[in-house]
Amino acid sequence: MALKNLTILHSNDLHGDFLPKEINGVSTGGISRLSGYVKKTRREEETVIYVNAGDMFRGSIIDSEYLGLSTIEMINLLGPDVTTVGNHEVDYGLAHLLFLEKCARFPIINANLFITLNNARLFAPYYEARINGLRILFVGILTDEVIASTRSEKVIGSFVDVEEAAKEVGIICDNYRTKHTDMVILVTHIGIEEDRKLASLLHPDWGVDLIIGGHSHTLMDEMETVNGIPIVQVGSGTSNIGRFDVVYDTLRNKIRKLEWRRIPINEYTAENDPVMDDMLGRYQGETDAKYRRVITHLARTLTHPSRIQETEQGNLYADLLQWESSFDIMMMGSGSIRKKEFGPIIEYQDLVENTPFDDALWMFKVTGAQFRRMILHVFRDDAWEGHTEFYQYSKGVRIVYRKSTHTLEELSFRGKPVRDNQELLIAVQNYHFQNFDEFLGVPLEEVRQNMKPRVVATSVNNIIEEYFSTHNGLDAFVEGRIVILD
Repeated sequence: MALKNLTILHSNDLHGDFLPKEINGVSTGGISRLSGYVKKTRREEETVIYVNAGDMFRGSIIDSEYLGLSTIEMINLLGPDVTTVGNHEVDYGLAHLLFLEKCARFPIINANLFITLNNARLFAPYYEARINGLRILFVGILTDEVIASTRSEKVIGSFVDVEEAAKEVGIICDNYRTKHTDMVILVTHIGIEEDRKLASLLHPDWGVDLIIGGHSHTLMDEMETVNGIPIVQVGSGTSNIGRFDVVYDTLRNKIRKLEWRRIPINEYTAENDPVMDDMLGRYQGETDAKYRRVITHLARTLTHPSRIQETEQGNLYADLLQWESSFDIMMMGSGSIRKKEFGPIIEYQDLVENTPFDDALWMFKVTGAQFRRMILHVFRDDAWEGHTEFYQYSKGVRIVYRKSTHTLEELSFRGKPVRDNQELLIAVQNYHFQNFDEFLGVPLEEVRQNMKPRVVATSVNNIIEEYFSTHNGLDAFVEGRIVILD
């Protein structure tokens, strides 16, 4: 019996989480300490592979200031053996991502992002790692959200459902998995629910051994097995890393033993990497000089604990964007707000990191009947699984929705029920306007008949910064604007 030991480390959704945090008095996370753990494991174990399951970018001013180039340099130092494309990898534009790929000293794979004109893939669909006599085939699969992010780039497409993604896995395995391939690992960025669906659709003869996932930020304490395939994910950021310890039988070409655990990254489990500290320090020094200035102070720390409920921060942002505006209602994308806690002291860096997707603001007119259809679409079943866009509403809106009957028990504005023939001026961010039909459930062409939509502000963050800098002691509360009944 020829047994070989293999350790597979994995992260997902790093989102520029470069700096450590104090959690219950313990210094936790940070890219330097994460790098320290990876390097320590590589010193201690016979064979180590490190995998990243997408969304390296966004979340940090160090990332956004350099349009991801700083992140690529630090990930180069972190040294993953393979990574896949996440939906936020295209935030700085697809062409820029292709530039960043040239700067990466690690393979970036994706099997289902392609040019629509000739079906040519934008990235290598797979990567075969050869290490210590083992051959491991990695296949990258991306969430369909990339379609939303690249909506203006008409030549770019993707297989947008999990069934097509499963077929693509089969094509790659049938073509590139050989008798010499020891393991097949899917590196996905589609979320835990879609990972489960994908696993259930995979044919056993394709030989998929593991799914290492991302996107839904699911923090797992033990691996989950669907259709005989283990699925894992480790939340987001740098506070945790996943670890497989594998014993592989090379004579029978099968995994003899498989153990998985989530390793917390903190001062007790890992030391800092001094080389990473030096690189991070240089980037941090430059951004601190530009962004560490106080904009305002809030009355207290405001929270945004979940994207699928009314939140304090959601009300704050929706209200300030609607204040003294030309529209009646601001629908603020819940996913646009990135920090779960905000304030009370707000520096410019905090502002930019909390609303990093700075874009234009579009205004359009809907009837009350159309607004009702929009709300029912937003509140459909998929919303509660985190698969759809959700919104925070400015003052005056009250929505009471019963999930069991899929009905609106109340839809009112300024204390009065919304009438079907009532006209309302609504504002949304550019990302949501560009995906109007999909996100809001009413055809944009239908809405255009009411009024030609127009841009009312070119920068959401310009409005936020001005409002913050002219108002101190701001506060916001959950007021019952959104009430969800079972």
